[in-house]
Amino acid sequence: MTRILFVCHGNICRSPMAEFIFKALVKQKRLDGHFYVESAAVSAEDLGSPIYPPAKRCLSQHGIPFDNAKRARRITKEDYGRFDNIVCMDSSNLQWLSRIIPDDPEGKIHLMMSYAGSRRDVADPWYTGDFEAAYRDIDEGCRALLLHEFDVI
Repeated sequence: MTRILFVCHGNICRSPMAEFIFKALVKQKRLDGHFYVESAAVSAEDLGSPIYPPAKRCLSQHGIPFDNAKRARRITKEDYGRFDNIVCMDSSNLQWLSRIIPDDPEGKIHLMMSYAGSRRDVADPWYTGDFEAAYRDIDEGCRALLLHEFDVI
């Protein structure tokens, strides 16, 4: 089983969107038993907060189911051993993450869009309000990650 942890700043917008988009893709491809997926934050700012309402609306508009009980949590050093892939939404997340997990000897930590062949960041709707742009980036990255991990899309 491949264990994937999606990471963003607060774990209320992009990383939970990625968690539930990836889970939906996995279910659609009937690969449920092959992946375990979570999301987390590099910051402690929003710990315990639910998914941000505009992110929920965006997921709903695209028919992506999500868990209303999902609450923001912070990534821990122990998560490095628990997950096969730690997927950050942007380069700032990588910098914050390096304070929590200073080394990546197994090459588990990646930028989301690197799976789609780009070094660019996932659009951040917290600042732009454009959850559709974030959704498009995350969907593209999740599809590319699934292809990378399981050679299927």
